[in-house]
Amino acid sequence: MQGCNSESVPRDEYGFPLSPHKAQHQGARVMEVPVAQIRRPLSKTRSNDAAKVEWLMESIAEIGLQEPIDVIQVDGTYYGFSGCHRFEAHQRLGYETIKARVRKGTKRTLLAHLK
Repeated sequence: MQGCNSESVPRDEYGFPLSPHKAQHQGARVMEVPVAQIRRPLSKTRSNDAAKVEWLMESIAEIGLQEPIDVIQVDGTYYGFSGCHRFEAHQRLGYETIKARVRKGTKRTLLAHLK
């Protein structure tokens, strides 16, 4: 097929193209990460919606976390840049761990997320 570069399209284990959302998480593994070990470098410049955190606390306490947060692991340290409301809900509920999609990164990756 002319003009079709199948090499550049991320695919699942069956060979089907991944959606952009799933492709973004390719290479990540979902695991329970200790809440206390996650650094939130943007927490001082961004605030959470208190009502959303309250709603999430109720939901998580009742049915559990439905969507993992995303963290980057750089040199053994976890950095969280998404899922800030879910993360705060877990903290306020006193949960010791949180389900996270963990991708390994470099210091360069970390710096790119800080911009």
